[in-house]
Amino acid sequence: MRKYLFGTGIIGAITSGYSLLRGTREEQFTWRTVVAWLSWGLTLALAIGTIVEVRRESRGDIVAHPEASKEERRQLKRFR
Repeated sequence: MRKYLFGTGIIGAITSGYSLLRGTREEQFTWRTVVAWLSWGLTLALAIGTIVEVRRESRGDIVAHPEASKEERRQLKRFR
């Protein structure tokens, strides 16, 4: 569990979120602020998704390739 929580993706997302929070405290709320927070949210989601995928793969579960077709994904679900 520790190796997932202290991965570079999560640490990077947390530190950038903290920096973003400190930077946006005293500024007005504009569209750029919204874009910055959306970008941070996507970064955090990708870091968490990577952790989940690595954990599944390390446990021996079959992980679909990101470019797999719908039919290939259906076939993989049958084996799970």
